[in-house]
Amino acid sequence: MNRLLLILAVAVIGSSVLSLPTGAQIPPPAKRATHVRITKGPALESARDDWAIIRWTSNNPGRSDEHFGVVHYGTDPKNLGETAKSHIRLNSSHSYTVFRVRLDGLRPKTTYYYKVDSVDARGASDGVTSTVKTFITARDPRCAGQTGKELSLGLRCGKMSGPMRAGK
Repeated sequence: MNRLLLILAVAVIGSSVLSLPTGAQIPPPAKRATHVRITKGPALESARDDWAIIRWTSNNPGRSDEHFGVVHYGTDPKNLGETAKSHIRLNSSHSYTVFRVRLDGLRPKTTYYYKVDSVDARGASDGVTSTVKTFITARDPRCAGQTGKELSLGLRCGKMSGPMRAGK
């Protein structure tokens, strides 16, 4: 009888330990891709007068679940000295990864140039960098009703054909 109770107790405890959700639901990282490539974009997803979001899709780079989308940008296409990055956790069961990076502190009605990259948690590049793209930020909303004058606030106001324009 004691032996039967011991076997039953081990079976119950063993099954509850082995069925913990943390151990059973975390898949291993995806294998490193032999060649990472951008499959869609990069493109301007959204923008206002002082921020923008750049989005692109690549095949799953693998290797490490912790990754960062990186955007190098600036107002001179030959000097992309500013950098923005956004953390992402790769899903090893997906064959692709969508990166979204927000650029803050932009100037209104300004042309920006950018290129994208992705890196693992150690900062090692996945080996794919886009060509240089461009976008124009929107007018400052405080310029409403102005007709090309510089306001006393130091805002850049003027005619613009729309709130934003995505480039090549």
